[in-house]
Amino acid sequence: HHSTPPLSLFRSTVLFLSFQEMALRTASLLATRSLSRVGTHGARVVPRVNNTASRTASRAFILGSARSYSSYSGSQTQSKNNLPYWMGAGALGVGLAVYQLNDLKKAQAYDTNWDEVRKEIAAVLDNENYDDGSYGPVLVRLAWHASGTYSTFSHDGGSNGATMRFCPESKHGANAGLAVARDLLEPIKRRHPEISYADLWTLAGCVAIEEMGGPKIHWRPGRTDAQTGDACPPDGRLPDASQGQDHVRAIFYRMGFSDREIVALVGAHALGRCHKDRSGYDGPWTRAPTTFSTEFFRELLENKWTLRKWDGPEQYTDPTGELMMLPADMAFVRDPNFKKFVEMYAADEDLWFADFAQAWTKLIELGVEFPEEQKKKCPLNLWAQLQHLLGKK
Repeated sequence: HHSTPPLSLFRSTVLFLSFQEMALRTASLLATRSLSRVGTHGARVVPRVNNTASRTASRAFILGSARSYSSYSGSQTQSKNNLPYWMGAGALGVGLAVYQLNDLKKAQAYDTNWDEVRKEIAAVLDNENYDDGSYGPVLVRLAWHASGTYSTFSHDGGSNGATMRFCPESKHGANAGLAVARDLLEPIKRRHPEISYADLWTLAGCVAIEEMGGPKIHWRPGRTDAQTGDACPPDGRLPDASQGQDHVRAIFYRMGFSDREIVALVGAHALGRCHKDRSGYDGPWTRAPTTFSTEFFRELLENKWTLRKWDGPEQYTDPTGELMMLPADMAFVRDPNFKKFVEMYAADEDLWFADFAQAWTKLIELGVEFPEEQKKKCPLNLWAQLQHLLGKK
């Protein structure tokens, strides 16, 4: 397990003290203004107290300010009119405290030796006893299914939360077999308890892509884990392999992807295979299912696909009976706009690699608010803003 360096302890301490000071200063200012207002209604004006007394009063004020303020002499109307103000100001103070605590928690992830985590993921990929000799494809699928539930309409789902750890999401039909991938990563999580499952799953997908010959993926930490299954997205947000282009577009447009990005992402079907005991479908898309390549696009365009005669769901087979395509895959050659991108990527692997890397990073970051983005929304002068707010009242 990677130990926390002294610099991290120093930074964590500073962040904690900043949070404590912010909360105390907020409460102190609110208490001082409350007591000053009491003086204007006939009560004795309390003089400025020293720092220790101020901190003591602050703590008491946090718990009893609303009750004590309304008990002083003065008009009942004045007390009622100020209640929303004090509630709002108090909420702002609490918000500042929560922000500081979240920043402290996420800062710990930045102390992780991510190069070591990458090496540990790469070390568990090869296994001759699993499928085609690699866990790489199923790790890519885990990252994709954990991320592909995001909705730009309701702003929920996505990789943040790692909600597939819980029911009902873990039992969704589209996620059948992904317990293999989640269990594979558990020992790494135990060795690095400071990292989130959400970060680990998405990083594992990126490492698997790179180790199987794919492009370098831009990845960054900062995702957090949900604590219960209440955050699980509804079933039906992942693509249904039995559907056509309208369904495919509806799924991906919900996440904010263009047709070009959709085709780029679907090229990852070059990896892995379907399992009859999971999806009901059976077989690989290509003859190199552990190599990241344009083979999916080439097979889709150049091979001859006919309906497979078997007792399973509708799927397509090539003349050898060794490869398969899903109904949703066939939509990419039947739809003219999709097909032009399939042809483009089949002819230019470098272009596909570049487009895939960009679309994949977008996918695994959907709905994630990283620490550096939170800081932009919560500038360092918030204390000054709070003082200004209270001063204007």
